[in-house]
Amino acid sequence: MFSWREAMWLAALLLSLAGPATAQSNAYPGVGRAATPKEVAAWDIDVRPDFKGLPKGAGTVAAGMVVWESKCASCHGVFGESNEVFAPIVGGTTADDILTGRVARLNDAAYPGRTTFMKLASLSTLWDYIRRAMPWNQPKSLSTDEVYAVTAFLLNLAGVVPDNFTLSDQNMAAVQQRMPNRSGMTHDHALWPGAGLTAGAGTGEGKGAGQAQRKPQRKPDVMATACMKDCARDIQLASFLPDFARDAHGNLAEQNREVGAQKGADTRRPAAATAAESVAPTTAPTTAPTTAPTSAPSTAAAAVALAQKHSCVACHGMETKLIGPGFREIAKKYAGRGDAAAYLAGKISAGSAGVWGAMAMPPQALSAVEAQLIAQWLADGMKK
Repeated sequence: MFSWREAMWLAALLLSLAGPATAQSNAYPGVGRAATPKEVAAWDIDVRPDFKGLPKGAGTVAAGMVVWESKCASCHGVFGESNEVFAPIVGGTTADDILTGRVARLNDAAYPGRTTFMKLASLSTLWDYIRRAMPWNQPKSLSTDEVYAVTAFLLNLAGVVPDNFTLSDQNMAAVQQRMPNRSGMTHDHALWPGAGLTAGAGTGEGKGAGQAQRKPQRKPDVMATACMKDCARDIQLASFLPDFARDAHGNLAEQNREVGAQKGADTRRPAAATAAESVAPTTAPTTAPTTAPTSAPSTAAAAVALAQKHSCVACHGMETKLIGPGFREIAKKYAGRGDAAAYLAGKISAGSAGVWGAMAMPPQALSAVEAQLIAQWLADGMKK
């Protein structure tokens, strides 16, 4: 069976060999074209557990600390302890766990939480996630060497590698053998890659070390049938999205394709009065409600539109705190301050830390005009 990477490579090769014949295909005239090798390479960035796909590069623990403090610590804490929003990355592992490959505290019900390194089995998972998704406001902006460095810094915080360590594509496999929970995965579910291995197989640990002693093959349960008896007659909603937050990210009904069973709730309206309407809306408006034309949007409407466009509402609720303070809280804090608009515009453009707690706001990619418009709206008390 081909891996995703191999399948993409084969497809690109076949397309390149087909040449003009492919481009002139009449199957779908005028629709699409063959992807270029560079386009395929831009998407083909996954790194497998066996480290296939890992690019060449290296990064030291010291260099990783510099990148971490400038681009990561605002969300994940100086020592990977994170904050009230994000789960801790480091903690809960011991030197014994590094020797055994299993984190003992995963079986300790009294331990207060589960950190990333307590659960993580494959180092490639951490490296790959940092590369493709971090920092959250500028994913894929880290260089390959910076990804190695940040990963090395986290490994150092977890006690896996020493302070003077340099992580590279050449020693990733060796470091994998020191991951605290490297043996914590199970294949007993009989799904990919098949039947599970016995304890210590292929890891150099326990009975039969280094030998792939597989359990008897069994078929995974992929033929489950839906239970169609003793079904609940009435549906009771335990919670629902409050009215002030329903439209925080725009009307959901207009953000879904007109296919499938779930087309998205119309969040311009209050929550549905009945459970059936709330759980399974059957229709969704295809056009926005007609309104009288206006010469220009109001300052409030333009500010809210900019906040949604630039994902400000991902961290700031209109009325209450999400990750950062709510817009209403900000407006109240600076009400009556003469330079509130200029002050807030500067904070939006340059970023801010320590004003509302430990959670920092990174610099935002808005123009000066856009930042000023949002700041003025806040300084005016969010007037409509």
